[in-house]
Amino acid sequence: MQPDLPNPTILVTIPMTPNQRRELESQASGHAFVYTSREALQAADVAAADIILGNVPPALLTGAQRLRWIQLNSAGSNDYAKPGILPEGTQLTNASGSYGLAISEHMLGFCLMLIKKLHLYRDNQSRALWHDEGPVTSIASSTTLVIGLGDIGSQFASRMQALGSTVLGIRRMPAAGKPDFVASVHGLDELDELLPQADFVALTLPETPQTIHLINRERLALMKPGTVLVNVGRGNAIETEALCDALAAGHLGGAGLDVTDPEPLPADHRLWSLPNVLITPHVSGFYHLQATLDSIVALATRNLGHFMRGEQLENVVDRSTGYRMTQVAAAQSASQPDAKSSSPQQPDAASGASS
Repeated sequence: MQPDLPNPTILVTIPMTPNQRRELESQASGHAFVYTSREALQAADVAAADIILGNVPPALLTGAQRLRWIQLNSAGSNDYAKPGILPEGTQLTNASGSYGLAISEHMLGFCLMLIKKLHLYRDNQSRALWHDEGPVTSIASSTTLVIGLGDIGSQFASRMQALGSTVLGIRRMPAAGKPDFVASVHGLDELDELLPQADFVALTLPETPQTIHLINRERLALMKPGTVLVNVGRGNAIETEALCDALAAGHLGGAGLDVTDPEPLPADHRLWSLPNVLITPHVSGFYHLQATLDSIVALATRNLGHFMRGEQLENVVDRSTGYRMTQVAAAQSASQPDAKSSSPQQPDAASGASS
């Protein structure tokens, strides 16, 4: 179906080089492009846009009555998929698939730093203290449980498997298939059986009603002593006070957190002072790795071409679940406009956490 927009205004908040802008504009020659940053963005820019490439504050979208499609620069899309945020019929696409490299390496860094006690040695270095911190453990011959086998979770799983860990995976739809680097794939209903087996537990989940406090006090207790817990999805997937108690008691070997609840973490929160915690301020993704930004720009450019030619967009989000759809499900949804925003569709097995 060709878009009925003879001269769309295209608002771009994704940073691009001059060459990238030229490539983008070649997909919609003669149309108006408005480039801005999220910081400089005005409500009038959003209200005048037919197409938006990049995240904008969701509150501004209620006035975007011309909007036909928004391409997010984030993998997470739940804030945009909520009822009443986007005008009826607006297509929503995310950047799932662009963050796996950066975030999975960040997760691996958490794991290695904690099991080799490098965080303790860094603390000692800041005090000019020459001190042996004692025994360490290894990824080799360990078991890793990855909760959320999307792009990020899968890339982390492959790296852990390459270092000798047996990887167990949990995904919303286990029947979607098992990657070669994963020993077995399970549904969320098997979580309690799998937690006691894992030396590493990694969360790469988007926020949904089912994921809030998924790791609570009871499930922390199910983890074996010394387990390393990593979270790069959403902070509220873990019950924070219960986590603090488990860490303070020495039940967990450590936690690597790129997301927290609350976020930002208040300066007086006791999580900061626990020695077996690594905290980064939600920076594992974003544009810190140039390859991430290049991937997002390439996706936005391809999708603009798809839109202008009336083709199926990549990374369409099912607004009833917040997950990326498969291409088949997206095409079926597009052919039934009345069901576009309300009927659940099959999520893509590769969709996962946000950034």
